[in-house]
Amino acid sequence: MKPMRVMVLMHEDLVPPDQLEGATDREIAEWKTEFDVLTTLRDMGHDAQPLGVSDDLGVIRRAILKTKPHIVFNLLEEFHNVAHYDQNVVSYLELMRQPYTGCNPRGLLLSHDKALCKKILAYHRIPTPRFAVFPIGRKVRPARRLRYPLLVKSTIEDASLGISQASVVHSDAKLLDRIQFIHETVLSDALVEEYIEGRELYVGVIGNIRLQTFPVWEMVFDDWPEELARIATRKVKWDEKYQKKYGIKTQSATDLDDSTRQKILAVSKRIYRVLTLSGYARLDFRLSNDGRVYVLEANPNPNLSFGEDFAESAETVGVSYEALLQRIIGLGLRYRAAWKGIPE
Repeated sequence: MKPMRVMVLMHEDLVPPDQLEGATDREIAEWKTEFDVLTTLRDMGHDAQPLGVSDDLGVIRRAILKTKPHIVFNLLEEFHNVAHYDQNVVSYLELMRQPYTGCNPRGLLLSHDKALCKKILAYHRIPTPRFAVFPIGRKVRPARRLRYPLLVKSTIEDASLGISQASVVHSDAKLLDRIQFIHETVLSDALVEEYIEGRELYVGVIGNIRLQTFPVWEMVFDDWPEELARIATRKVKWDEKYQKKYGIKTQSATDLDDSTRQKILAVSKRIYRVLTLSGYARLDFRLSNDGRVYVLEANPNPNLSFGEDFAESAETVGVSYEALLQRIIGLGLRYRAAWKGIPE
């Protein structure tokens, strides 16, 4: 593919420096994805320029009209500090007839709303833990049809925001306390689902119409205390000291039997299509101790850092980081947005 003008869209606080020298590990962790994507695209010969955005769509409009990018590489995960508003930014790109990478607005909407997502999956008979939704501002009563232990989380937030060991509850009193915590701290409805004891698995999927799945990945807890739930809390995902202390890492799930592996890969493609996803995504699963596969959630536009789960799983099947970014760009250019069928 010939060199292109690529506008790399990101939060204004995450625009990285040109070099890593002088930055602390904590600082680098904040904008590593943005740095990796920008520098790699430039090394590939593209004219890649960052655009930081926070709460003004006019910044995007002016930059597009001025630079006329061939494509916007979308790394923006929030707008006005609201995570699910990223779907509106992508809608704005479509209104401007601007090609972009990653998921389309409908796919973002369906997957970001975890309760709606689970309802759609249940309709299509795709196994997901039994659940109930507790809207903010309404009186809370325990859901009698759910069996303890239960996991309590936000219906809309990602990156494990609001999830800790206290999220797994074993009594009505703890359930009510945790729902109140989500309502008052995360400021969203609470999603309560039956906690599935077992293995935490992930599958990367890439494509628009023709889909490719990457190898099944697993979060491993080598030195984990038996009394704690093996869940991807915020500390598990983002605290390096915590990860080293308890031997937490992600790696290829090499010991799955072929039947289970094929079942997970097949249902990953099915979920991707049911939720009308495009570009690339990561599907999160739980494999119970008795061998049942449950979908936890779908994550469009997952972390694209070099060396992280999505890129690592791609590399195990021969897709280098450079090739992965190039493929994502190609999918963005080929995505059949509605405006492409309308004459200028």
